[in-house]
Amino acid sequence: MASEDITKLAESLAKTKVGGGQLSFKGQSLKLNTAEDADEVIKQIEEFDGLEALRLEGNTVGVEAAKVIAKALEKKSELKRCHWSDMFTGRLRSEIPPALISLGDALITAGAQLVELDLSDNAFGPDGVRGFEALLKSPACYTLQELKLNNCGMGIGGGKILAAALKECHRKSSAQGKPLALKIFVAGRNRLENDGATALAEAFGIIGTLEEVHMPQNGINHPGIRALAQAFAINPLLKVVNLNDNTFTGKGAVAMAETLKVLRQIEVINFGDCLVRSKGAVAIADAVKGLHKLKELNLSFCEIKRDAALTVAEAIEDKAELEKLDLNGNCLGEEGCEQLQEILEGFNMAAVLGSLSDDEGEEEDDEEEEVEDDDDEDEEEEQQQLQERGQGEQGSVTPKKIIDSQESTPVPSPPVDVATFLAFPSPEKLLRLGPKCSVLIAQQTDTSDVEKVVTTLLRISSVFKDDAPVKTAVHETTDALMRKAFTSATFNLDAFITSLLVHMGLLKSEEKIKAVPSLYGILMTLNHMVQQDYFPKSLAPVLSAFVTKPNRALDSCSFARHMLLQTLHQL
Repeated sequence: MASEDITKLAESLAKTKVGGGQLSFKGQSLKLNTAEDADEVIKQIEEFDGLEALRLEGNTVGVEAAKVIAKALEKKSELKRCHWSDMFTGRLRSEIPPALISLGDALITAGAQLVELDLSDNAFGPDGVRGFEALLKSPACYTLQELKLNNCGMGIGGGKILAAALKECHRKSSAQGKPLALKIFVAGRNRLENDGATALAEAFGIIGTLEEVHMPQNGINHPGIRALAQAFAINPLLKVVNLNDNTFTGKGAVAMAETLKVLRQIEVINFGDCLVRSKGAVAIADAVKGLHKLKELNLSFCEIKRDAALTVAEAIEDKAELEKLDLNGNCLGEEGCEQLQEILEGFNMAAVLGSLSDDEGEEEDDEEEEVEDDDDEDEEEEQQQLQERGQGEQGSVTPKKIIDSQESTPVPSPPVDVATFLAFPSPEKLLRLGPKCSVLIAQQTDTSDVEKVVTTLLRISSVFKDDAPVKTAVHETTDALMRKAFTSATFNLDAFITSLLVHMGLLKSEEKIKAVPSLYGILMTLNHMVQQDYFPKSLAPVLSAFVTKPNRALDSCSFARHMLLQTLHQL
């Protein structure tokens, strides 16, 4: 290590906070690659008697450094809290599991009895969960009360591994007469989807001691929501349920409302941006009537219409503890907003109502249309799930309505052309275009029109999945389209990158252009694109600069963002 690096490290360590059994290196931006790099950190750990909490957030720890830090932790049996979020910045994904294994093994060897484990904001993916799987199953975690894994890119696979580890921990700890009593579980922004959520719900149902569950932005639809609702009903001590930005629809909302009726300790309900719709809102309002400890209710941006929103307001009449009611971004209209405020003023509770500045305006009250929307989504979801599990061979699965009409012959899927796919993209439609899909889309896209190229690229990438056939189809189609565009002498590269960044919500435009709802697909597609020989290397620094900037949309796709930045750095 160079002398200037040692000086810098010494200055950082001088800021180390010690007190109350806690040793903190939080936010010091230490780059610990080798064993030598970690010498001063190890010294601090070894000399700290009665170490109960170790904070390593905001640093970057490599495999070799993790090994020697782990060695120092083997003698720290009193360690209870590991604040290890955001400690692998800039690391290859392959480096993280062995680093976690070393640290986990050390805690097991030390005989530690953890109370809190925080590994949030580490983009380790499913493989990273394997890195601390053994720790979770060990006696070191029999006493665990808080598990925080926010924004880790676990995916469905990681969610299933995590759920199995928690169940095993509960089984083993129960055999010793002290069952795992987890209180706080945090796993937002992890792409758990229905299968991951359902696996975790099974673990929650076995544990039964949860007080807070935070699982926002996980792509969970009503089957996963219903599974969670059933699990929550077996956790009567729940105080906080945060499922913000998942997709309940009426069916999931009704199931969750039934569970809320038995959760008498509930204080915070955050179902904002969850599409509970009017039917779900009415059901939740009915449940809320009996929740006298409620402090916060968030049903913002849920497509709730006026009458249903007023029903929610009426349900909080006797909630003396209520501090906040959020119904912003729904469909009340000006008159509905005024009525809502009047109701709350009548209860002397006007102060609890949040802003209504983003109200969408009153729509026609068509309950029948809402029910049909739910039914259509159910059918599409059932078909997709069956196909993903290998049961959808020989075309699409027969829809429920056809079965109900006693049709015994499976109805073949309608033919798909390029225009149909681009109008309503889905993985199934892309695959049904056949092996020539890449050629067909490239041929039918006017690459002299930069805006057309960008929108086509975004629609292709929107169906990206880790499933091999879909991933291959997306890559091949992208390659054909972008090779054609980039090799054209008239294609404007500056206009392309500008338009792409605007559509991704990373660059402001004078025109009102709606950003894509999720950046995961385009980030993963760009990660492939930038490695191809047709990609202009001059665009790499621009792309890197904008993807590096702080942005909420990028924060929700930390794994994909990390992969792209890592690839760009290696170019």
